Amino acid sequence: MKMSDPLRSYRETQIKTATQGKLIVMLYDGAIKFINLALESMQDGKAKYDSISNHIIKAQDIVTELMVSLDFEKGGEIAKSLFSLYMFINRQLLDANIQKESDPLDTVKKLLIELRSAWVEVSDKKSLDQQSTSPGGVNIAG
Repeated sequence: MKMSDPLRSYRETQIKTATQGKLIVMLYDGAIKFINLALESMQDGKAKYDSISNHIIKAQDIVTELMVSLDFEKGGEIAKSLFSLYMFINRQLLDANIQKESDPLDTVKKLLIELRSAWVEVSDKKSLDQQSTSPGGVNIAG
């Protein structure tokens, strides 16, 4: 048995049991992680263009997944604004990949961190609201 199998199982379980808000936060975490890896590869001193490119492409894939998950009927103007922002982020990632420059990555990273923070707040609030409205507790009356 491989050492990665328990970790893979844990991650799969984490994804399968996560709320929609938590899944979105996980996507932001992944995009930020790959941007950080691309930035590290750029700062390494040795030009690792394939490594930089692969990390940026993975971040782009995640942002694209965020784009296709938008619900324009329920989300209205917020969904439209997020779509435009995700388009901007993808263009910045494309520029960073072509030019192998860190400035667009820094810009995108800041935006993704802010968006992630907002989703964490919304997700936590929604979770608290559900807990306060759902019946719970232990019946000690018998």
